Amino acid sequence: MRVVIAPDSFGGTLTARQAGAAMTDGWLRARPDDEVVTMALSDGGEGLLDVLVDGEIHQSEVAGPLTTPVTARWRLLDDGTALLESAQACGLALVPEDQRDPSRATTYGVGQLLEAARQQGASRIVVGLGGSATVDGGVGALTALGLRPLREDGNGLKVGGRHLTELATTERGSLDAAWKDLPVELWSDVTTPLSRAAEVFAPQKGALPDEIPGLARGLRRWADVAERDLGADPSLREAPGTGAAGGLAYGLAVGLGGELVSGAARVADLVELSARLEGAEAIVTGEGRLDATTGEGKVLDEVRKRAEEAGARVYVVVGRGDDAPSWISDLERSAPGGPGDDPAAEVAAAAERLAERVAGRGS
Repeated sequence: MRVVIAPDSFGGTLTARQAGAAMTDGWLRARPDDEVVTMALSDGGEGLLDVLVDGEIHQSEVAGPLTTPVTARWRLLDDGTALLESAQACGLALVPEDQRDPSRATTYGVGQLLEAARQQGASRIVVGLGGSATVDGGVGALTALGLRPLREDGNGLKVGGRHLTELATTERGSLDAAWKDLPVELWSDVTTPLSRAAEVFAPQKGALPDEIPGLARGLRRWADVAERDLGADPSLREAPGTGAAGGLAYGLAVGLGGELVSGAARVADLVELSARLEGAEAIVTGEGRLDATTGEGKVLDEVRKRAEEAGARVYVVVGRGDDAPSWISDLERSAPGGPGDDPAAEVAAAAERLAERVAGRGS
């Protein structure tokens, strides 16, 4: 049987390439005669730079999600495109579990990363969205680029989602006019709009239930002010994908004119997933956690679409998560209680169990 193994990264424990290697090892232990093609996928979130490996790696020191400096990696491709991964600057994986709080976290470092790429001479910028610790609507990133969000008393707005409800006005300030002529493409990892970003994502980022309504009000306030003061299109707050990275997608679309596209689809095209699926009977994919957003623009959703076109069955290895949707032929959880000391071995063992079941059914 021809099998394509093509996972996303596993939430801060394994890169997509590491997960793919582990899954291949486990699968072939159970089915050594299968023809296996292994590749890595991303939806634009954490791990994008390790999937698309062309171009020179650069490093920039920027503010992390809790403002502590972090070193963020990005790529400058030969054609002048800068490939940025927002999770390098505001990622949830950068925050210890006991400190995760989207009401305090900021995207300020993403703005610094964008400016670093522009100063390096990028002729086009791609921003991979996803895996963030933030729900600040991208206001932090725009502030780093020169936007002036102000409170009623004329003082500048503090960073963090909790302060968006205090936003009274905003001015373009020193936001460089050069951004109008620099194409920015936003690779969204979800289809969730800004209007639902707090309710959908804040719990995953550490928000307490009583904090979510305030974060939602803050995002609505930001959209109101952006429409009035910056001329943002009123339909944008409901546009699919604008809620990505806690609304960072919305902020960069408003402030920089960024174009929203599906990150999972872009990556799948670049690594030629559809061509690899020709003649394959099955694809084995996976991610760290299966949840309600899995079917909303992430890797597994893109795999589903392309597998349907190719007539291939879909098998999935996840770290942990909810019940599998009906389009998944079979699923195995590698670490339902959380990752242990050797996540690669856990993923390999899960893939082996999955392959054994497939073999037992005579596939």
